[in-house]
Amino acid sequence: MLSGSSPTTSLSADQLLDRFAAGSARQRRSLIRSVESRASDLADLGPDVMRPFDPSGDDWAAGWILQVLQRHQPAALNALLPSSELGWFQADSAVGIDYAPLQQHFLLEEFEAADRFTSAVLRQLAGSQAERRGYVYFSEVPSMAGQDLETLDRLWMAYSQGRFGFSVQARLLAGFDGRYERLWPRIGWKEDGVWTRYPGAFTWSMQAPEGHMPLINQLRGVRLMDALLNHPALCDRR
Repeated sequence: MLSGSSPTTSLSADQLLDRFAAGSARQRRSLIRSVESRASDLADLGPDVMRPFDPSGDDWAAGWILQVLQRHQPAALNALLPSSELGWFQADSAVGIDYAPLQQHFLLEEFEAADRFTSAVLRQLAGSQAERRGYVYFSEVPSMAGQDLETLDRLWMAYSQGRFGFSVQARLLAGFDGRYERLWPRIGWKEDGVWTRYPGAFTWSMQAPEGHMPLINQLRGVRLMDALLNHPALCDRR
């Protein structure tokens, strides 16, 4: 994955879990490979493997453990999830949207499918006219349900080692003093003045640049993304 590992073979599974859960962002990244290499030991902890984490939050350490179990110990992951659900994280919706399929895409690291699901949700949140035309107008964003935008952002962050999501894009944009022309190459949406071609030229994996996903169609200008990143529900998450 994205980071190296530190010597952790002498740690018990409980100790590794506690270190991963309580560490700083930098310390956690140094443990990413170690957590994956100890998937069997973590699976042996049963439900206690998720003990340090809050399902109503967006802790990417929890998301990574779930993805590791999906990769290497799927039976153990299935035991963690209620039989009626496909996602461990709480995913509230003000308009009745079921986010279990999105969590399943994330568990399987199907980021292109997750992005398509997100786009469909944004159209649904924008209203029936947006669904019929197939895209969202920036003027439709303020009326979107904030709870759902927060849920989308939480899940993107939780299942991407904190690398993707609207909040990540907003933070990077703020670092460029709001200059979108500097953001586009930073997140891999533009190179040498040319827009990245959708979908084949995008990177649908954890190896993508920070902030690479979810995608917003910029061929219509920046106002849609600007409206999304400045929605009150997302501003509250910065």
